[in-house]
Amino acid sequence: MSNTLPPLTALRAFDAAARHMSFARAADELNVTPAALSFQIKSLEDHLGAPVFRRLNRAVELTDAGRALAPDAQAAFETLTAGWRAALRTQDHQTLTVTAGPAFTAKWLAPRLYEFAQEHPEIELRFSASLRMMDFARDDVDVAIRFGQGPDEGLYSLPLAAEWVVPVMTPELAALYPTAQSLSDAVLIVDKSIDFVRPVVNWQTWFDAMGIPMTPNFGPQFSQADHAIDAALAGVGVALGRRALVIKDLADGRLVAPYPFVLPTGGRFRFICPLGAETRPQVQAFQNWILQEIEKTAHIADAMTALEPPNQ
Repeated sequence: MSNTLPPLTALRAFDAAARHMSFARAADELNVTPAALSFQIKSLEDHLGAPVFRRLNRAVELTDAGRALAPDAQAAFETLTAGWRAALRTQDHQTLTVTAGPAFTAKWLAPRLYEFAQEHPEIELRFSASLRMMDFARDDVDVAIRFGQGPDEGLYSLPLAAEWVVPVMTPELAALYPTAQSLSDAVLIVDKSIDFVRPVVNWQTWFDAMGIPMTPNFGPQFSQADHAIDAALAGVGVALGRRALVIKDLADGRLVAPYPFVLPTGGRFRFICPLGAETRPQVQAFQNWILQEIEKTAHIADAMTALEPPNQ
């Protein structure tokens, strides 16, 4: 029995066999012969002074020693793999993998990607539209765009433009509802995606902040913000649109905000990456491009008047 670690190849063979509970499948994974894999596991057992597998007729099972070793061996190789991938990413100046929520990807990123590609043809941009919490140490992701109220401890986090909501509709519907009070006759589309924000931001709080006594006439409800905006674009009704997700439609005239009174959400989209990664050329280029794109529509936001959130 020895306190020194066995060879890494022996530990790797054991980890694969313990995960598959099969020497043959483990050998396939490691691209070695079953005999070579058995030799590595035997060398580990000799080093330990005890078996880690019981060899049965057509199967194997872990011994007590094997069960004690397997979880930490697997975790160690996962950590080592994550570290290796992170090291490789520091040497890759041509690929940038970004994750953002489906709504932000559809309504903000996707319509603008052509401009980024034109400005930076040397960068291969890859996207993962997901709200899943990312682990930069384990996931092959360089940058995350996330909405919320933070904080993002231990990470580089750049807050983007202040987020608010405002009633938006097609120009045709705007002609039918010339004042905020006239929305009593309108179908109000409900976006449930920011129900988690505190203080609460919804149709009722917008009317309260406007000082308009009204019981909203709710129409369809959507769990995804981009679906609510698509319904507004189709003329279904009036949506309470979030800045980042409606600003391009407002700039292009597909939607209008006839009552320019916005209710702050208290949350923001943030540009997030591991500390130090913000200096990598492609990360820096992507960050600068996002800030430039936000500035292009800043005049629309500047024309809005912020409401005081009602007491809740």
